[in-house]
Amino acid sequence: MRKIHVIGIGAGDPEQLTLQAVGAMRGTDVFFVLDKGEVKSDLTRLRRDLLDTHLPPGSYRLVEARDPERDRGADGAAYPPAVGDWRSARAGVCERLMAEELGPDGCGAFLVWGDPALYDSTIGVLEEVLERGRVAFEYDVVPGISSVSTLVARHRTGLNRVGRPVQITTGRRLAEGLPEGVDDVVVMLDAHQAFTRYADQDIDIYWGAYLGTPDELLVSGPIGEAGPRIERLRAEARERKGWIMDTYLLRRRPADRGPGAGDRGPGTAG
Repeated sequence: MRKIHVIGIGAGDPEQLTLQAVGAMRGTDVFFVLDKGEVKSDLTRLRRDLLDTHLPPGSYRLVEARDPERDRGADGAAYPPAVGDWRSARAGVCERLMAEELGPDGCGAFLVWGDPALYDSTIGVLEEVLERGRVAFEYDVVPGISSVSTLVARHRTGLNRVGRPVQITTGRRLAEGLPEGVDDVVVMLDAHQAFTRYADQDIDIYWGAYLGTPDELLVSGPIGEAGPRIERLRAEARERKGWIMDTYLLRRRPADRGPGAGDRGPGTAG
């Protein structure tokens, strides 16, 4: 039976791969990549760099296919169906790749940014392929270092504070309001910089873009002070590269601590 590895590859740094990930890569015949187009071609290049760093030259085969377009304008009640349609289209592409490019007893792999269990669709897509019943395979999941872990490591801070919860959410959710009873909130997939609406509150932000890559950017501090700098850097980076991947941690300051008191990170941009 076909075997598929879903391998978490971290945020981009070749040194972030785990030994388990490298072992799975070395046992793989074909690596499948869903290309997001010319604008994000350096994402494919980064995957090739990872493979070339850890595998002998010429020892692997890379098969690319165009990632289906998603309706990014969908909002409200239309958003979940739009995501569902995109995942189904992705499942069709993955099904075809496995049927045409991988022998009945071959081993293939999908290289997933960060960790496959955190805001990634690959596991759900493969489950849909299995449900269709046209291609038989078994799969396993190799955890990776997420952008969240990389973010707090770069800022030299913790993800949560003693005895307190942390919540991971999206920019879409943050725009609806900060979660009740949670003082540490990690925000991913925020295309509209929802943090700006909290600039007048006692909240510190730890922001990072292109984490784990040579283009990495870091900013930290009170939202009121750091927010405009993040907006400027984000706009410049997006104009320069054509795309951006960023995430951030919002941290409410205790009432007895002044602005910036919770900022344990480097507070730099570079």
